[in-house]
Amino acid sequence: MMKAKEIKNLSVEELNKKLEELKKDLFMLRMQHATNQLDNPLQIGAVKKDIARIKTIIREKETNV
Repeated sequence: MMKAKEIKNLSVEELNKKLEELKKDLFMLRMQHATNQLDNPLQIGAVKKDIARIKTIIREKETNV
């Protein structure tokens, strides 16, 4: 789980890369969950929250420019 302070220090390009990685992770977690291979289903919620945090920070940085 990423903290907001860590995310705010990244550039928009880095945030977009991180967002792509998290979306891939979320897809893989969903696939594991569907096939009953996921040990901790709470990981899905944590990744979703990280995605939301990153999208929020990207939006803030875009509107401040």
